[in-house]
Amino acid sequence: MSSARTSHPVWAHLGRLLALVLICALSLQLWFLLRIAAMAVIDPASTSFQRSEAVRLLGEADEFRWSQEWVPADQLSKHLRRAVIASEDAGFVDHPGVEWDAIEAALSRNEKAEARAERLQAQQAKRAAQAAAKGGTAPAKKIEAKVVGGSTITQQLAKNLFLSGERTLARKGQEMLLAFMLEGLLDKQRILTLYLNHVEFGAGIFGAEAASQHYYRSSAAKVSAEQAARLAVMLPAPKLRQRQPYSAYMNGRTATIVARMSSVELP
Repeated sequence: MSSARTSHPVWAHLGRLLALVLICALSLQLWFLLRIAAMAVIDPASTSFQRSEAVRLLGEADEFRWSQEWVPADQLSKHLRRAVIASEDAGFVDHPGVEWDAIEAALSRNEKAEARAERLQAQQAKRAAQAAAKGGTAPAKKIEAKVVGGSTITQQLAKNLFLSGERTLARKGQEMLLAFMLEGLLDKQRILTLYLNHVEFGAGIFGAEAASQHYYRSSAAKVSAEQAARLAVMLPAPKLRQRQPYSAYMNGRTATIVARMSSVELP
């Protein structure tokens, strides 16, 4: 009897704690929902990713360089809009924010990449052991798998607006929920406009207007099909691609995107 009375306050305390956690989680989602609803008429000044990048650049760079300029949808070239959809999310106009087939395919590719990285790591460890046995040394190098995300434009926007860059299941789940909120409260054209005005095109270069001015001395309204395609190809790894904007990979991928652009449906 005494044991039952003693345990009751513990369960009551745990229940209150769980209720508090649930209230906090729901409050956070409501805050996200209200922020997204406001974006139907208010252009956000910055994103979570941009703010984190600003802090990083301030801490690492000798000279802080930042370029961003918001432009409305009618000042974003159709070439640019088509190129980004062709390169990043061919099903953009049709999906509800998440493409499950793309996620499944990405998971499959990641599993194969991780298995390959493990094999190469084991081979390297074996060579290092053999070198050590002979009195020599072999450089130790960590081999990491090249991971792909399978995210839609809407998911990328959700992540950039609100989330960190860490790769966890919890963050991915929140990203998907935010993508559904974006699709439910905003139309496709608004989502694409938000994305193109805030996506990174290089270190300290954010948005299509800043990128067009930086790389081509042109406005985002006037970039050519080839220029638009080259900008779109930069998006998965802009800091890497900006070092070699005319590499063999960039040239080949740009030609592929140009060929696809005519069949892209715009929102």
